[in-house]
Amino acid sequence: MTTETVTGPAEPVHARIPDTTAGGTVILLNGTSSSGKTSIARELLSVLDGTWFHMPVDAFHGMRGGHALPGDDVQAEIDRTCKGFHRAVAGMAAGGNRLVVDYPLSSPWRLLDLLDLLDPQNTVLIGVHCPLPELERRERERGDRQHGLAATQYDHVHAHGVHDLDIDTSLHSPAECALRIRDVLTDRPRPTAFERLRRSLRP
Repeated sequence: MTTETVTGPAEPVHARIPDTTAGGTVILLNGTSSSGKTSIARELLSVLDGTWFHMPVDAFHGMRGGHALPGDDVQAEIDRTCKGFHRAVAGMAAGGNRLVVDYPLSSPWRLLDLLDLLDPQNTVLIGVHCPLPELERRERERGDRQHGLAATQYDHVHAHGVHDLDIDTSLHSPAECALRIRDVLTDRPRPTAFERLRRSLRP
């Protein structure tokens, strides 16, 4: 008596989920509003090897539509947007994509949430600094930012104290900052800032 192995039809190629061999690198630019994060991100895309995505949180806020919420509900909506943004960043990185993320860690929960979501070995945390008087001057000059936003964020975005690299945009141009970040990528500090922060804040 012989036995036969019954197999189903071959899975069509277009139905297969592509493999992801490894997660992608995340460069997280952390600084206040008007500190120069977006300008640095644009320069990075021109000097880094290969394909990178620029993911600014402002783009997610810009997708919001519908009717404005009452004032008491605005912060809750901002927090929901940021939580979704965190998961979008983590999902893109998990898919093997390389990202430049433009985002202020202006509340402790934002850092804690990202420590849980991102691969600490593949996250490069950059502190984007600028003196407050210069931030306020830029706000006035630009005219497209809430006046005083940088001041409200100033004491919070770098409160955790640990970055893989700190840069001052009042001293260096966006292009110079981008080159310094590129150099850090080739010789990353070990343990990374995210690894150290996870150990201290997520024991």
